[in-house]
Amino acid sequence: MITSIYSIVDMAMVGKYQGPEGTAALAIIAPIWNIIFSLGLLMGIGGSVLFSILKGIEGHHKQNENEFFTASLIGSLLLSGLIWFVIIFFDKELLIFFGAQDHLLSLAQAYLIPIKFVVPSFLFVQMLSAFLRNDKNPTLATIAVFSGGIFNIIGDYIFVFGFDMGIFGAGLATAMGSVISLMIILTHFISKRNTLKIARPHRLCYQLKKICITGFSTFFIDVAMGILTILFNRQIMRYLGTNELSIYGIIVNISTFVQCCAYSVGQASQPIISVNFGGQQGNRIKETLKYSIYTVVFFSLFWTSLSILAPQIFVNIFMTPTKEILKIAPGIIGCYGLSFLLLPINVYSTYYFQALSKPTTAFMISITRGLIISGLFILILPLISGQSLWLAMPLTEMIVAVYAIYQILINTRNLPEK
Repeated sequence: MITSIYSIVDMAMVGKYQGPEGTAALAIIAPIWNIIFSLGLLMGIGGSVLFSILKGIEGHHKQNENEFFTASLIGSLLLSGLIWFVIIFFDKELLIFFGAQDHLLSLAQAYLIPIKFVVPSFLFVQMLSAFLRNDKNPTLATIAVFSGGIFNIIGDYIFVFGFDMGIFGAGLATAMGSVISLMIILTHFISKRNTLKIARPHRLCYQLKKICITGFSTFFIDVAMGILTILFNRQIMRYLGTNELSIYGIIVNISTFVQCCAYSVGQASQPIISVNFGGQQGNRIKETLKYSIYTVVFFSLFWTSLSILAPQIFVNIFMTPTKEILKIAPGIIGCYGLSFLLLPINVYSTYYFQALSKPTTAFMISITRGLIISGLFILILPLISGQSLWLAMPLTEMIVAVYAIYQILINTRNLPEK
């Protein structure tokens, strides 16, 4: 849930300090976060799933599973170098592409100044956290994330308000929080429980391809958040206005948090499911699925109810609202919040199918939900009326959920039994 911790705290502090413009500027930056974190998930989830499936197979050689760890590490180095280069040298072009204009552009650039120094840290926290969960040390991964998040909360208050740094201070606290998380994660490699080793990968290109195929669905979920944010930003500015964009900045963070709740269930259950899939223990997988669904349903009901019944809570957390925003925000957040009823099961299902080595099914869910169906609704609905735009995601989640639930039932029924 590291994505939500960083972005929500920053959005809240900057919104209080600089008002709706600060909230809108961080909404512009949201796609950059999605890209960085998704690249970490691509290598982390893809490699760790294959790592755990091998661990569950009797008689396998430990060298083989660590080849996937090493390949993931190499892939992460390459990807972090690429994204680092782009953000350092093409930050202005990137922000303009994501919808930044005039004063919003200067605010967004100020936020990115400290982030530029530690871009790889964000990616490696995601990648290594996935492997720690699969190496029987999820506690350390959790401690690392929350330590960085707690520092971010305290640092935001000190830098933004105490030192009067504004949006630059929020970026500085976020950068430092990520480095703290990474330093804690790295202590796993000097602990006795560590089984992750650098191993010479045979057929590195083939292994990277397999990792990317396996991890692509969770990668695309986060990338899709960035794509959808761009589409929403552009449609809002075309058919609505700045107030609506500020409210969408709030929605981006609520939606991210809801999505991260689904991530937490998927990432917690994935090592258990993958190991038992490798060991052909279908009953254990079904038991894990049952408790995962219970948790997902709880998150669905909680976030949907809160969005519909008490949307003002979110508005007051993330900004000092104007009268106009207070007037229109409840209807917008409540309408969009209907999507939270089915979002968690759709996101969780991608982790479930990845853990079962069903990347094609996971891919179908992530791409239809994150681009094809959602993109069509975002482009078409505003032609009916500007306010119809807020129904795009509820309709998307409903359609995708039908397919996802059907596939869960079919694949669970056909699980192998030892």
